[in-house]
Amino acid sequence: MRKRVRGARTTLKRISRTATLGGLFLSFLKIGLVGFGGGLAVIAQVRTLAVIKRRWLTDSEFIEGFALAQSLPGTSAGNTVTYVGLRLRGWRGACMAMTGFILPPMLMMIVLAILYRHLRQLPDTDRLFHGLNAAVVALVLVTAWRMGRSILSKRRQWIIAGLAFLAVAIFHATVIEVVLASGLIGIYLDSFGEKQFRRLASLRSIAARRRLRIRERITSQRQARKRHDFVGGYLTRALAEERVRLSAGAAELSQEKVANEREETVEQSSDTHVRSLSIPLLAMPIIAKLGLLLTLAILFMRMGAVTFGGGFVMIPLIEAEVVDTRHWLTHQEFADATALGQVTPGPVLITATFIGYRVAGTLGALVATISIFLPAFLITIAAASSLKRFRSNAQVQSFLRGISPAVVGLLVAAALSLGRSGIHTWMGIAITVSAIVVLVRFRPNALWVILGAGVIRLLLGLVFG
Repeated sequence: MRKRVRGARTTLKRISRTATLGGLFLSFLKIGLVGFGGGLAVIAQVRTLAVIKRRWLTDSEFIEGFALAQSLPGTSAGNTVTYVGLRLRGWRGACMAMTGFILPPMLMMIVLAILYRHLRQLPDTDRLFHGLNAAVVALVLVTAWRMGRSILSKRRQWIIAGLAFLAVAIFHATVIEVVLASGLIGIYLDSFGEKQFRRLASLRSIAARRRLRIRERITSQRQARKRHDFVGGYLTRALAEERVRLSAGAAELSQEKVANEREETVEQSSDTHVRSLSIPLLAMPIIAKLGLLLTLAILFMRMGAVTFGGGFVMIPLIEAEVVDTRHWLTHQEFADATALGQVTPGPVLITATFIGYRVAGTLGALVATISIFLPAFLITIAAASSLKRFRSNAQVQSFLRGISPAVVGLLVAAALSLGRSGIHTWMGIAITVSAIVVLVRFRPNALWVILGAGVIRLLLGLVFG
């Protein structure tokens, strides 16, 4: 009996350590259901599953995948899940793992989006969301502070972070522009030294002298033309004006003739035009819906491709596109959507589900969710497939080193953007400061801090009005 029990246990362990597509989906579905807090909290659960319980990967393999996930666009948790699925069962395993991980928070966010209007009509919900928004601002600022302590070690990195903040918060630059610019700066700083600065200075002086010679040549040519009395190829200005009058008269006659012919043609084809326009008018609602879904897909795919440093970085860009440019949501609704993205499991980018539902219903929520995660998913598969070449490529690493300090500035800009939209009273500021102290001093799960801030703001509103 003991031998049989031991044999059964060994068989069960071997089966549990065999990564099937269904097993990957169910395992990460569970993490998606309980993955509150985001970031490192979810990654710790993924490590417990893949390394300790199932022993799918060794600790060194998981650490290597986690380092890769942090250096790519998208959320570190989502990229790590994709990496684990890819290592175990190829691209199919990556698809199943990521689907299971994203499905629960997406469904929860759709339900919250459906109930949002009803929740807003309940008494005191404004105070509740006010507290949630204040705590989210604190969480973003603490995240920026923690990243800055480990990243901003040189003066040039502080300069890049400050410029990134000013570009987004003051000059309203897009996150895409800041990411590309900072990455190129990183490549430049790593690839060129002081000698290149001197060389550029000499090239600038040569270019300035060349521009001066070109200006002098153009000025001399203009002066030479003024000496002649030729006008448009004619000897005198009077002949040129007479030629213009004759051509204008001929043009008027030709226009009258064309207008008469056009009137006859319009009378004959009016019936045909009415019939041909009736079919497109009937198809207009379908075309408008498809166009809206295509706009959502392009918009969120573009955002998902540059989400370095987590979903908080994308808050200014999403707000600029969704609120300021397209007017799909108000500033308050966007702040509430960000808060709901924090109280649901999974990454904060799940906020795209809420926006997609408000714009185009359930189908819009599905399109927005897939689009925001698809670019990072594909990039992670491509990078993990050639991990050694990616890690050893000097240009890629220089690009990422340039982006890292800019992410800190973008996070501060995101906190400022959320604060403008969601904090309106001294109570909100006090809750933000208190939440910062609690997060820094005690390091609790961010979910409880956010929910606690909402409850405290609700109680303060009942006491002070």
